Amino acid sequence: MSKVWLITGANSGFGRAFTEAAVAAGDVVVAAARRVSALDDLVAAHPDQVDPVALDVTDTAAIDRVVADVVERHGRVDVLVNNAGRTHVGSVEETADEELRSLFDVHLFGPAALTRAVLPHMRARRSGAIVQLSSVGGQGSMPGFGAYSATKFALEGLSEALAAEVRPLGIRVLIVEPGAFRTSLFGNGSLSGDTITDYADTVGATRSFVEAGDGGQAGDPAKAAAAVLTALNADEPPLRLALGDDSIDMIHAHLDLVRADLNAWDKVGRDTKFDA
Repeated sequence: MSKVWLITGANSGFGRAFTEAAVAAGDVVVAAARRVSALDDLVAAHPDQVDPVALDVTDTAAIDRVVADVVERHGRVDVLVNNAGRTHVGSVEETADEELRSLFDVHLFGPAALTRAVLPHMRARRSGAIVQLSSVGGQGSMPGFGAYSATKFALEGLSEALAAEVRPLGIRVLIVEPGAFRTSLFGNGSLSGDTITDYADTVGATRSFVEAGDGGQAGDPAKAAAAVLTALNADEPPLRLALGDDSIDMIHAHLDLVRADLNAWDKVGRDTKFDA
């Protein structure tokens, strides 16, 4: 039986790639986007499989209504893909509260609200999958990506607990950690204003990387979507799926650094209990 997917940010990048892969597999996709007109070509090509829905994931008041409507019309949501997102570059000092809160609205509070909305239906059927689009930045950070990584770290922490909670109920959680893929992420990101010259060598390098890298990223979104479908269909799917050479290499390096600190400061850290 074909599956019913609900994919946010379905109009471009990973969202469009996931939509196309699900359609090719014979499934139905409720394609959510702020601008549904960007989905017109997919709807025209697959009118029985692509159902466009207007949704801004930061409008949490609309999420319950949208999910209820999807369940009423399609009977269920088999796969939720929390994909909508954007990037931001700025040092921690340069990043204003409103910029940080805006990122958390998109990358954490929106996905959390959508997850809560679909879970009662998935629990009732004892089946379903929730795909959380994190990033290599959800495992390690770098200058200029502090705000972005903070949201992805938070999403991964939420999702790791969620996975343990719903696994006994037949529901799977997959955290996807892409590196640089040829999507619109770099081109549609935001930058903190009032740059501080002391960060020119650190954050400035990241700004240059983002500006120069847009359109030349090594990762192919279609292959990423295929990898996600392979993981979802596996008998023993992973909790985390790193995508791209850069992501895998950076996560290995980050884990090595964490382990090195843990080992070097093991005795100091352990010697903190009350004396007997």
